[in-house]
Amino acid sequence: MLPSLTTARPRTKQEFVYQTLRAAIMRCEIAPGERLVIDDLARRLAVSIIPVREALQLLQSEGLIANIPHVGATVAPVTRESILDVFTLLEGVETVATRLVAERGDVTELDVLGGLVSEMDADLAAGRLEHWAEVNTQFHLAISAMPGLPMLHETTARVLDHWHRVRRFYFKGVLLPRVAQAQQEHRDMLSAIRACDEIGLAAVVRRHSQGALAAYLGFLDHARAQAAGVSGQEITR
Repeated sequence: MLPSLTTARPRTKQEFVYQTLRAAIMRCEIAPGERLVIDDLARRLAVSIIPVREALQLLQSEGLIANIPHVGATVAPVTRESILDVFTLLEGVETVATRLVAERGDVTELDVLGGLVSEMDADLAAGRLEHWAEVNTQFHLAISAMPGLPMLHETTARVLDHWHRVRRFYFKGVLLPRVAQAQQEHRDMLSAIRACDEIGLAAVVRRHSQGALAAYLGFLDHARAQAAGVSGQEITR
């Protein structure tokens, strides 16, 4: 499934193909492990094979596509290593960003964060978990933007983009059981920022990232164990 673009109009055919495929991969509309056939993509996107090839090379450089011998281009799987990568980076950039926001102590910025936390509280109470996840992204992006450091903000945005792919792939297995705890950690994070408590803030950011990481890896290990058990039962039949 290829989504319609909601971003700015691409300037070239290569950019159009790249944006379309990247959006579909990040939303898991093109599933991890799915094969990408250049001729088929060119036909569906109404372009020649050249911009498709170029777009696939860019996606491969981002680690979103892998070239498998005798198979060709496939969407990269969501692996243990990719999950670890996301939350390790997120913990690092957010530790820095939250500290800088706390040091500034800007009342307007803190009110923005407070509004987002309140909106997530309302979503959680109403069971609007997809919207909660969207506002959660706004919350973390707002923190990364407030220090006024473009590279910090851009890095956070890219990492969160990869987190969305992981989240969508494991939505029911991970987000549903963890969402209440994650929201409490957002409240704790905001309280520590308001109190300029750098030690407590670093601790809650670490707890937030490490808790999410443990939940995703635990679910992945459980799924693998179940799959191995099913395969073992089939062999013994």
